[in-house]
Amino acid sequence: MWNATVKPGVIFYNSGISACAKGDQWQRALALLTEMREAKLEPNVISYSAGISACAKGDQWQRALALLTEISEATLEHNVFSPTALGSARARRASSGSRRWRC
Repeated sequence: MWNATVKPGVIFYNSGISACAKGDQWQRALALLTEMREAKLEPNVISYSAGISACAKGDQWQRALALLTEISEATLEHNVFSPTALGSARARRASSGSRRWRC
């Protein structure tokens, strides 16, 4: 018998964060990002984009902006997903009648 332990990697976490985004579970998505860092894994653009998307769907635009700031601080290149996710968050904020979101 094999006695092997498989440690979750970046792809594993990205899949979980993306699933949380699709399931409107922004809190769990952010928890997975935190867990990822605690496991000494570096979140990548896909990780952050999925987290931003989860926050956008949960109308957590301030958290979405915080993740975008983390991307900049981590010197990761932004991709098309981050602005798209933030655009979704902004649109949700606008449709709710609040004018607190300004770019």
